[in-house]
Amino acid sequence: MNVIRQNLDEPPLRDRGSTRVRNDLFDPNCGSIRGKPPWFEAFWYFVKCIFFLNPLPWPASLKRGVLRLFGADIGRGVNIKPRVNIHFPWKLSIGEHSWIGEEVFILNFEPVVIGSHTCISQRSFICTGNHDYSSAEFSYRNAPITIRDGAWIGAQCFVAAGVCVGTEAVALAGSVVTRDLPDAMVCAGNPCVAVRHRWKE
Repeated sequence: MNVIRQNLDEPPLRDRGSTRVRNDLFDPNCGSIRGKPPWFEAFWYFVKCIFFLNPLPWPASLKRGVLRLFGADIGRGVNIKPRVNIHFPWKLSIGEHSWIGEEVFILNFEPVVIGSHTCISQRSFICTGNHDYSSAEFSYRNAPITIRDGAWIGAQCFVAAGVCVGTEAVALAGSVVTRDLPDAMVCAGNPCVAVRHRWKE
């Protein structure tokens, strides 16, 4: 009688279902460099809960100072509203006199560079994280994001990994930004595309 032995590395078929995707083989250390040791991340999460995720209106000057202590490059006059979630401050750069609105989430596994005089409005999601859907192991496919001087990201926008938002570009509220936006253009939609010039002249 033939005996069929299942590879011990393979899960039972009932656990795998009918999919090729193997989330159990995902390696969080492949394709992502966190930049700081675990204890430093834990300390940041604790501080973040007090000064950033908290709804209390802590002074912007205090928040700027805290971010700098954790390695962020923060310019003068940056205004950060309550309930802003910054994943890794040591991978964040914000120019002078920029505004970060309530409940903005900056998921910066990779560097996020925000220029001067920019505005990131409420509940926008700046997301450098991504996964390779063509990989059965669902490997990371992260990429940095750049938002240049004078740009405005409207409320509840999604900005995807690898995107560059041009100088003075505008992404209207609720847009899904998956490609670069040109300079000084008003852009909208899903996917977000240029619809008109920003300045009338």
